[in-house]
Parts: sequence; structure tokens; C-alpha cells
Amino acid sequence: MTKPHKLFEPARAPRDETRQRILMCAPDDFDVRYVINPWMEHQIGQTAHTLAREQWRNLHALVAQSAEVELVTPAAGLPDMVFTANAGFVLGNTAVVSRFRAEERRPEEPLFRAFFEAQGFHVAPWPEHIPFEGAGDALIDRGADTVWCGYGMRSAEEAPAALEEIIGRRVIGLRLVDPRFYHLDTCFCPLAGGWLMYYPPAFDAVSRGAIEKIVPPEKRIDIDEADAMRFACNAVDLDGSVAMNDASPQLRKRLRDAGFAPVIAPLSEFMKAGGAAKCLTLKLSER
Repeated sequence: MTKPHKLFEPARAPRDETRQRILMCAPDDFDVRYVINPWMEHQIGQTAHTLAREQWRNLHALVAQSAEVELVTPAAGLPDMVFTANAGFVLGNTAVVSRFRAEERRPEEPLFRAFFEAQGFHVAPWPEHIPFEGAGDALIDRGADTVWCGYGMRSAEEAPAALEEIIGRRVIGLRLVDPRFYHLDTCFCPLAGGWLMYYPPAFDAVSRGAIEKIVPPEKRIDIDEADAMRFACNAVDLDGSVAMNDASPQLRKRLRDAGFAPVIAPLSEFMKAGGAAKCLTLKLSER
């Protein structure tokens, strides 16, 4: 008799409702087996699997210090399932499952849908014809009732309006124009208290104007290309600590001056697939 596929790891202790909940997926089948973003070029078969597992465990331990970590079981043949930020978008008890643009990732959709349903989320319907890649492109502002939604690379131009219709909260669309920063979370990181760390050249002029209109200049941490290429914006805000793959001394100082504690968690193996700390996590709840 075939053993049923286990979709998630059950909680081992009563849930602490005062802490954030964050979804992760172990890198059991992680590798670069195809090219769907510029970071993957020339990286097929180049993953150091032992190092990847060590780096993921280090990030998991770091996240677990500040949040309850839920695990979804990785499925064979889906190497990018480790990037749980793309599972969907969560706000309150509502989850929107991603509609992947790349065919290689579409088999992840029913697995993540089953996870959200098993966890008791209301899974909102999403238009079949509109690509939308979850919390890779839809990020909740930490200082206002606003959601930022990137489009133009993976998520469709119609995605921000469709998301706004579902969640009933203002959604501001931002057009991405640099293929290296194909998801919003690779170049845009809302932080607690309404702060924002971002890479302005990743956006068109209209989108930069929208950001500058809403986020006051004293709360904007604009980074340079070198830090952007380190995926400094692909970071996880953990109650004041900011977990990130890497950052220059200058950026670390700017974060500390803003009241944040940058914590470096090297993720070189996942960078080969175009992802870092934020890509490897999905916030299921926040305080």
C-alpha cells in the first residue's frame, strides 16, 4: 500500500499566538534544473547540496528564534518549492494561491493550495488567466494599510487590481523593468514602522514616483547596485532583526541607524536559483 504524501508537518506544541508564523520548505530536492530567471543561467547542476542544506538550516534556526515555523513537505521533481514566498499571498485568514507564469512551477500550485486549506485558511479564487506569484510580488506595507504589488516580469499587469478586489485593501502596482529583479521581493523590502529598503532602478519612473509619494524620504533606504546584486532587499524582518544574504558595511550601518539589526545568513546556493532569505520564507501571520 502506498504511503500517502504528507503535505505539512504538524505542530509539536500549542501555537504561540503572540509570535509570527512563517512557512518554510526543506531543500531536499533543491537544485537548478532549468532557467526561468537570469540568475539560473549557467547554474544547472552547479548546486552544492550539502552546503545548501546547511545554509537553509541556519536560516531556519534564525527565523525560529523570532517566529513559529511551519513546514510544507517538499515534493520530488519540484526544486523551486523551497521558495515558499511564491506559495501565495496571505492576509489575515485569506490566502491567494499563486498562478505561476513558468510551466515548471505550476505543479506546486495544488500542493500549496492543499497546505493552506489544511491550515484552515480561506483560499480565495484567482482568475486562471492572470499570472500572480504570491508574496514574491505582493508585499504588505509595515506602516499603512497598503499592499505593494510588483508586475511586468512574473505577475501580470492586471494582478494588482485583481488582488485589491479580493483583499479589500489598497494595492499599489509597481512595474519592474530589470530582469535581474524579476520579483518585487528581490528589490523592495518593507520594514517595521513604515521603513522601506529598495533599489530604485528596478522600477520605471511612474513606480518610483508612487513610492516617493507614499514613503517619506526619511524612511526610504535606497540601496546601490552592488547591494542589490547581493539580494540585500530579499530580507526577512523578524521583530527588529533583518535576516539577509549579505550587505555592505554602509548598508548595515544605515539599517542600524534606522533601528534595525542586520543579521547576515549567507545563502549562496539559493542565489544560483535567484532567491535568498525572503524567497525562502512566507509570513502566514504577523502581529
